[in-house]
Amino acid sequence: MKKRADHEPGYVLHTYAYKETSLIVEAFTRRHGRVALLARGARRPRSAMRGVLLAFHPLRLSWSGSAELATLVSAEWGGGLQPLAGRGLMCGFYLNELILRLLAREDPHEALFDAYGEALARLSAGDAFPAVLRSFEKRLLAELGYAPLFDRDALTGAPIEPASSYAYEPDRGPVRASHGDLLISGRTLLDLAADDYSRTETRDEARYLMRALIGQRLHGQVLHTRSVLMELNEL
Repeated sequence: MKKRADHEPGYVLHTYAYKETSLIVEAFTRRHGRVALLARGARRPRSAMRGVLLAFHPLRLSWSGSAELATLVSAEWGGGLQPLAGRGLMCGFYLNELILRLLAREDPHEALFDAYGEALARLSAGDAFPAVLRSFEKRLLAELGYAPLFDRDALTGAPIEPASSYAYEPDRGPVRASHGDLLISGRTLLDLAADDYSRTETRDEARYLMRALIGQRLHGQVLHTRSVLMELNEL
């Protein structure tokens, strides 16, 4: 079925060469979700799209064609952000890889699109990387239908006690325990619920827990950016 979109808000997640002068663009858009677009001639030196199809910048995209691979008609700047650099750039690539691996094509998630734009703005502004990443991971899992439980015991329904320890069962949530594969403090669970990552212990345990929850959804797929970020102690 042929589809057309005009001036759709979107971001470039990834591009790769196609034939001699073109690009395949993986884009994340507000109303159409993740889409694959053929940018004909985009690699030519004089192409109007050559300097526009960049990651981490708001764009307005227009395309026409089949859902599997539509033809990109135009790409325009939709706003400006300070360019990401250093660890912030790697964090941006990590967010892109999460979307590419976990979001099905043509599956709109407008709330996640907004969360992604907010995460990029925070990275661009120099916000603390762990807080930005954990917040986005939580939103992504919720959008996929796997919202993590942080504020109550999954077995009893009782409120989480800050001084207690909990074994986190990925398919259920935290259960009060003194041992387990994913043992997390009650304080960290409450901090995660409140998006408060000011404690070093919370940052460490939250990284450990969210890595496991995301990993379960990846079903064995390896995230290349995570390997780099783990070396930088950001994930």
